[in-house]
Amino acid sequence: MPGFAAGALRKPIHNFLPWPFGHKQPDSIVGAGWSSPVARQAHNLKVVGSNPTPATNKIPGNLRFFRLLKRLPSGSFLRFWAAVSTVEARRIVELRKPAEILVFSDCQKLAEKKIGANSPDRLEPATFQERLAFHIARHGETYWEMWKALVRPGERFSHSTLSSWLNGKKAPRSIESLNFLARVEERYGLPDGYFRALLPHTGRAMTGFKLRGIAASEQRRLVWHLPDDFNERPLNERREILDWVRDNIISGATEYRNYQRQASKHRYSIRFPELSGRKTTAGRFGRADTDIEVAAAAFDAPAELGGEMAALLRFKTSTLTDIGYRRNGVWGEETSSQRIEHLGLMFGALSASPDGPISGFGVPLDDLAFGHLVFPRIWDWYVQWRETRRGFYTVWEADMLRVAAALTRAGTGWIRQTPQLAVRLKPIPQLVSQLDIDTAIADWERACDQMYAHGLERSKEIARVARVHRDPFEPILPILEAQSPLAEYRKITEEIARRVPDMTRHPKAAAEAVRSFLMLRLGLHLGVRQKNLRQLLLCPKGAVPRSERQLETLKRGELRWNVREESWEVVIPAVAFKNAASSFFSGRPFRLKLPDLGGLYAFLEDYIERYRPLLLAGAADPGVFFIKTVKTTSQDSAYDQNAFYEAWRLTIQRYGIWNPYTGRGAVKGLLPHGPHNVRDVLATHILKQTGSYEQASYAIQDTPETVAKHYGRFLPQDKAALAAETLNKVWLAA
Repeated sequence: MPGFAAGALRKPIHNFLPWPFGHKQPDSIVGAGWSSPVARQAHNLKVVGSNPTPATNKIPGNLRFFRLLKRLPSGSFLRFWAAVSTVEARRIVELRKPAEILVFSDCQKLAEKKIGANSPDRLEPATFQERLAFHIARHGETYWEMWKALVRPGERFSHSTLSSWLNGKKAPRSIESLNFLARVEERYGLPDGYFRALLPHTGRAMTGFKLRGIAASEQRRLVWHLPDDFNERPLNERREILDWVRDNIISGATEYRNYQRQASKHRYSIRFPELSGRKTTAGRFGRADTDIEVAAAAFDAPAELGGEMAALLRFKTSTLTDIGYRRNGVWGEETSSQRIEHLGLMFGALSASPDGPISGFGVPLDDLAFGHLVFPRIWDWYVQWRETRRGFYTVWEADMLRVAAALTRAGTGWIRQTPQLAVRLKPIPQLVSQLDIDTAIADWERACDQMYAHGLERSKEIARVARVHRDPFEPILPILEAQSPLAEYRKITEEIARRVPDMTRHPKAAAEAVRSFLMLRLGLHLGVRQKNLRQLLLCPKGAVPRSERQLETLKRGELRWNVREESWEVVIPAVAFKNAASSFFSGRPFRLKLPDLGGLYAFLEDYIERYRPLLLAGAADPGVFFIKTVKTTSQDSAYDQNAFYEAWRLTIQRYGIWNPYTGRGAVKGLLPHGPHNVRDVLATHILKQTGSYEQASYAIQDTPETVAKHYGRFLPQDKAALAAETLNKVWLAA
């Protein structure tokens, strides 16, 4: 055996390497050789009349190589390769050396020789798959020859990937694939980005970005917004891109969003899961119209405290009050949820440790009771604690004090009518003494009178100095400053429609893109609040629509096909709206015929017939129009309040915000926002076009006073420009 190894090294190593790494494949193996179908049939022992000997007496190089390896004793294989001379190793590497890149003029001459200078085949196809095959053919190559010429030593880019591009099974999605396409463009003398511009929209982010030191969860958000050449850019420029994406797309560079980001890191709220039905959503930004802390619940309330909260909720939401109780007004579903969360924040702040990041008061959670809300010092500590935490007072604190006053109001206050709350009272050092408790128990009415007067007085004092922390117009300021805010916002829907992936290749991504498109389009047409849009029911064509009474019972609207008018329409009962008692409704349902503009009907019907069942993935249908993408961990396919807000915000991040580094996006300067901002866009658009607060209120189902106070951004220059437009007609006519 040593003689064999010594003799083997006297011959070139190519004699022992399998084809194609060794010498050129022998001619005897091509045609009717060992590997041909004819030869395999000829010596197949299972076939009658076959020849048991091979059709050729020459053994292929790869088979000869592996037979020789079997003869080596254990351990000799490594010594065999170690003895290979460096000259032979260099000859092997040279076999994989890329071919010289052809100059474009030479390629053009070759193409004209192969196809013909004036051939109609020189017209370039439209798709990436066909265009790539066209250029490979016009330059007289096969995809294997091109791959062998361009692939670099040590690179893991497979020729099978190139084959999958040409047969349409896949499309480039990684940075490595884009780099290979750039080499193809250089080889064929094509402009930079020639093939990149032809790639179909996949609805998925590129892969292969180098983001060392960044958590995987953050990487998944960042990769959507990075340029394709991110890995090739200098380090300082990559850091600049990441900082810009974080500030302007991921978080939103506003003072309030920065406060939200910091507040979400430390949870302290008390939750009442049996009443709210919501799970903890720590670390996620919730709705923009409430404090992020309401979604950052840390502990469940004790049973006694939860029972008192349930009694208050029953008092304010039941159809009939308990005998002996009186009330002034009832809480709806949204108001009830908000009150539960806000009171949970207050009890959470009182129970949080004073030595931790929350700097609470440190009251044991089991010692807290609703009866403590009758003492003014409890409320003074809480509003001052919030002012210290935020840096200033807001209307939030004034509203909470008005709630305290309402609960202790004479005749209708729940706390005033429930003196048994004093049974669970325990002293809180520096806030509530045992003497205060005894005095309150002795005269509960007087204690409630003091709290009522204190709450009203403090709310007025805070309202006088309160500042606006969250400017609702700030995220959409570039849109509101445009001459036509609605046309500016419409650009986002056009961007989505332009980038909808191919249904046959990326069905789920296409379904999600169409859903995002319809979210924005229906929001712009209807102008309703998030709740009404999220809970909109679906009645497909051919089904029987629900009656108005059924919708009133459900307190939901419905999207239906109007057979008589042959159009899609939305019907929402007045009781489903937050401002159901507004003069806009007068007890009548809201009904709107959707216009067939911008391909809306085509998108609606495709979503209902094709995409919505795909998103459901066989799960139970909740009956609502907008549904989440059902996954294996999904428990409910219907959106809740936070999930719908996040879906809208994600759509704005991916399609709405113009990114100077990628060139994608619709509106420069736009920031992430939720569905409620659409009402600001509609009201401001009508004000700029007509100057009428009344017409603006029609677009958002509200009153002119509410539009003037909350929704319309109608500045003095806008009013002057509108008046000048009418006055200037006189000069134009002269």
